Amino acid sequence: MFIVSFLAALCLTLTTLSAYAEPALTLARALELAQQRSRQLTAQDAAASASREMAVAARQLPDPTLKAGINNLPVNGSDRFSLTRDFMTMRSIGVMQELTRADKRKARSTRFEREAEAAEAGRAVALASLQRDTAAAWLERHYQERVRAILVAQRDEAGLQIEAADAAYRGGRGSQADAFAARSAVAQIDDRIRQADRQIATAKTKLARWVGDDANQELAAPPDLADLHLDAWSLESQIANHPQIAMLARQEEVARAEAEVARSNKHSDWSVELMYSQRGSAYSNMVSLNVSIPLKVDPAKRQDRELAAKLALADQAHDQREEAIRERLAEAHSWLQEWKSNRDRLTQYDKTLIPLASERTRAAMAAYRGGGLLGSVLEARRMEIDTRMERVRLEMETAGLWAQLNYLIPTERRSPLQGRASEVTEK
Repeated sequence: MFIVSFLAALCLTLTTLSAYAEPALTLARALELAQQRSRQLTAQDAAASASREMAVAARQLPDPTLKAGINNLPVNGSDRFSLTRDFMTMRSIGVMQELTRADKRKARSTRFEREAEAAEAGRAVALASLQRDTAAAWLERHYQERVRAILVAQRDEAGLQIEAADAAYRGGRGSQADAFAARSAVAQIDDRIRQADRQIATAKTKLARWVGDDANQELAAPPDLADLHLDAWSLESQIANHPQIAMLARQEEVARAEAEVARSNKHSDWSVELMYSQRGSAYSNMVSLNVSIPLKVDPAKRQDRELAAKLALADQAHDQREEAIRERLAEAHSWLQEWKSNRDRLTQYDKTLIPLASERTRAAMAAYRGGGLLGSVLEARRMEIDTRMERVRLEMETAGLWAQLNYLIPTERRSPLQGRASEVTEK
């Protein structure tokens, strides 16, 4: 009864511990954690919010200027420093308002709105990089662990080979050199396992850069590398949504908006000043009204040159975007072709190369049991390990291409902080 009770309590404890065990870290969860921890995304949100606030401010007239002073104050003679005895002495107070043209204020506001859109496009660029780098780190750790698992399995089989070599040597059917060769093969596998452990630790460090302490969790199954959002037929239309292309388009719009600001600067803004002046009680008070109009003395060498420069910068942004579209399109086609080629190679590994390597090892083992050479077994096993590891490395390379293509365009473009519109409205 005691043993039955103990086993029941042990099973209950294990069930409780498994209930509280941390779930495996999926790729989707890793991407979610990376986005939650990112400060680059919130920085871009703040930049967009700042530009939208400035767009509201740019639509307003400049603040009026309060002016106060004393005019024509005597500094010598009998009326020296008197504010009331000389009829020309005036104490003045007034206000001046610059009347910025409505089209100029609209152009300045539009420029900041375009900058906000550019900041949002920059956020999409940051999100795409974050998703791509997080996926690459997750996949690297997964495949490094796969490499280690292959080595451990081969090491266990090689350990059995040591026992067989020792038994053959004691029975007079083998040489001592065979026993040492078997031990040397196991030692080499152990060294490769240690190297794999180091690479796994490095991969965890890279993953922790994005997901924090959750990088130490066990990983879930990898995604299907055949599931790709892009395809060759619609790649040209999809590349238009590439975040870097979108950001260049927004930057071109910013340049066009700055050109409109320069165009509006060709027209002068008027200023109006109203002044009230008080003199001594024996004299009349006075009111002054002044209008200021800046003169465009040489617009061909100033305002026209500034506009031409802004238009040239806009053309530059347009040409850079067109060139970037061609570059990204060629790059995506290259990745897509390599991804397809690698998948065909993986199929070849699974159907031909790995089965042949396994059959060679089994044949060498059978020959060794019948009196063959141990060196043939070790060589066959080494070739099988290399073939299996090369297959994993190829799959890891294919997974890297999958991450590049699958997260070429981010799957999410907005966060709760993004697009926080200003509550200030133009009055």
